[in-house]
Amino acid sequence: MVSSNSKQRQQKTSQEAFLRKNVVNTQWAVGQGPSFETAQPKGTTPNKGIGLLEQVLERENMLQARHRVERNQGAPGIDGMTVKDLRRYVKENWAKTKETLLEGTYKPSPVRRVELPKPGGGTRLLGIPTVVDRLIQQALNQVLTLIFDPDFSPYSYGFRTGKKGHDAVRQAKDYIQQGYKVVVDTDLSKFFDRVNHDRLMSRVARKVKDKRVLKLIRAYLEAGVLQRGIVTKSEEGVQQGGPMSPLLGNIMLDDFDKELTRRRHNFVRYADDVNIYVKSFRAGRRVMDSITKYLEGKLRLVVNLEKSSVDRPWKRKFLGFSFYTGKQIGIRLAPKTIERLREKIRELTQRKTPIPMKDRVKELSQYLMGYYALADAKKILGHMDEWIRHRLRMCVWKQWKRVKTEFGSLEHMVLQSGWPWAIQIQEKAHGLHPCF
Repeated sequence: MVSSNSKQRQQKTSQEAFLRKNVVNTQWAVGQGPSFETAQPKGTTPNKGIGLLEQVLERENMLQARHRVERNQGAPGIDGMTVKDLRRYVKENWAKTKETLLEGTYKPSPVRRVELPKPGGGTRLLGIPTVVDRLIQQALNQVLTLIFDPDFSPYSYGFRTGKKGHDAVRQAKDYIQQGYKVVVDTDLSKFFDRVNHDRLMSRVARKVKDKRVLKLIRAYLEAGVLQRGIVTKSEEGVQQGGPMSPLLGNIMLDDFDKELTRRRHNFVRYADDVNIYVKSFRAGRRVMDSITKYLEGKLRLVVNLEKSSVDRPWKRKFLGFSFYTGKQIGIRLAPKTIERLREKIRELTQRKTPIPMKDRVKELSQYLMGYYALADAKKILGHMDEWIRHRLRMCVWKQWKRVKTEFGSLEHMVLQSGWPWAIQIQEKAHGLHPCF
């Protein structure tokens, strides 16, 4: 009988051997060619009579997970394997990987540490798993979401199917219109970095009874971080950057949502951003004290009292938006969001970036739609439109380069406009007008 250590060495050796090859990006259609082996026994009804881990490893679930990983792209992990290499690796090594998963001997690789700057200062720590680990995590996430998501609070909007940040902002606006004009803005300090593993796993185990799945989730939590050539074991926290971190974050805070519901508070939560709406500052301070005791005592999380506040909603920001008062409550862009918006527009409209204008406008439109579709700030967005058109004209002028091209392109644009005065100017330029 082969020991677990030898199988882990075989798994690692197969990945290293694969990476040494000159990999060709072999493409085949979904469901065609050698791919994932089905873990479902013959003659068994789907999802019945098999364990939860077998459901995770079912062919259709794995194909969907592979499609998601390929669509999301992303940087390689510590092994250097890219998303383009995934199909070839699965074709050659999935049988061995699946065997170690079913036997409970699979050992995830440490994540690669990446630091991203935050808009308000500081850095956000991300952990980039290997592509193979992202595939397995995505398959786990798809099955676990069906188990946990239906029981989540309707006022939890982060990373859930059919819900988005705009819905959370609109819900907050409804509370303010109902007269709850004081907000308890709670900031959880480094939430994903401070999640207690034991408390998280106890909440996962309430609905997941397959011990192999629990062991695999725990293995991902404790996989460790590779930074500057040194692997550091993870004793707490959920590494942001993997497919499972948003779901595990929602599972950890679900008890908090239910506690707020039990107390009949009006709240909205998007991941670790929590806003509670009350009618007076006195009630707000009382709520702030009680939920701080709950979060730090029951969940062992830390509330950042410097960034948390009890204030008017229009003096705070929520998911990049704020509010204003008048005849009715409106949604506006927060000042820091406007600055971040301008920086992103400058980045997308740089003259030195040689991309087709069609692609540039498409990317710009996709980014702006999230702000323009919700905010009521017509004056600010109107000025922003003028500035964007100026930046795009600057890019076009740069692409024309030579004076001859500039003159010919402008002449073509003038003629396409169809204006009578434009046709007269063109006729004069060519000596065709009788008054020239």
